[in-house]
Amino acid sequence: MRLTDAVWRKSSYSGSDGGQCIELAIDDAIVGVRDSKNPGGGILAVGKGPFVSLLNTLKAGVLR
Repeated sequence: MRLTDAVWRKSSYSGSDGGQCIELAIDDAIVGVRDSKNPGGGILAVGKGPFVSLLNTLKAGVLR
């Protein structure tokens, strides 16, 4: 997957004012993360497995 050609999605919780949001693009193996205010800036590419583990850790409140 070329993340520059990917379909990027922003959380529905981010509102319409642009705010401080990230966007995600997901394929079978990689999750791309970028700043919604600067889509032409850098992209963080993370393996899907580690990204899912991070989300589960955040949901469990372990990092609070």
